[in-house]
Amino acid sequence: MEEKVSTARFALKYGALGAVVIMIYTTILNVAGLAQNRMLGFLSFVFMIVAIVLALKEFKEENKGFLSYGEGLGLGSLLSAVMGLLTSAFTMFYTQFIDNTIMAQTLDKMREELERQGKSDSEIDTAMELSQKFMSPGILFVFGVFSYLIFGFILSLVIAAIMRREKPVFD
Repeated sequence: MEEKVSTARFALKYGALGAVVIMIYTTILNVAGLAQNRMLGFLSFVFMIVAIVLALKEFKEENKGFLSYGEGLGLGSLLSAVMGLLTSAFTMFYTQFIDNTIMAQTLDKMREELERQGKSDSEIDTAMELSQKFMSPGILFVFGVFSYLIFGFILSLVIAAIMRREKPVFD
């Protein structure tokens, strides 16, 4: 009987590796003053895609060239959970202890956007109060982990479907 290759090892390895890359990238954006640029922020999901593809590729190589859809989906989802936990913890630490002005910058940018849209002062004040409630460290951590899980699951659905190679039934 042959030994089954575990997906957890690859999920931890590439989840941690991807999280470190995203942490470095986020720090560079913050230091350069580009943290508010949404297009550059979405680039971190490209890092997630690369991490998932590399993890599935290495798993497939160690599994004699085979990768079932379920293994790929599970590996990608677990990897995303690891990335979400690590990057959200880093973001929370960074915004609390290293640069606590990021939240204020985000709120200022939001206020400017609402003013540009022509919202009334009362609407702006209501929106700002609500936003401040949702910018607590705990809520941001949970939202960060949840968003990585959702996006990672969706990406894993597609990537696992593309990369899968089922073992023959009678082999």
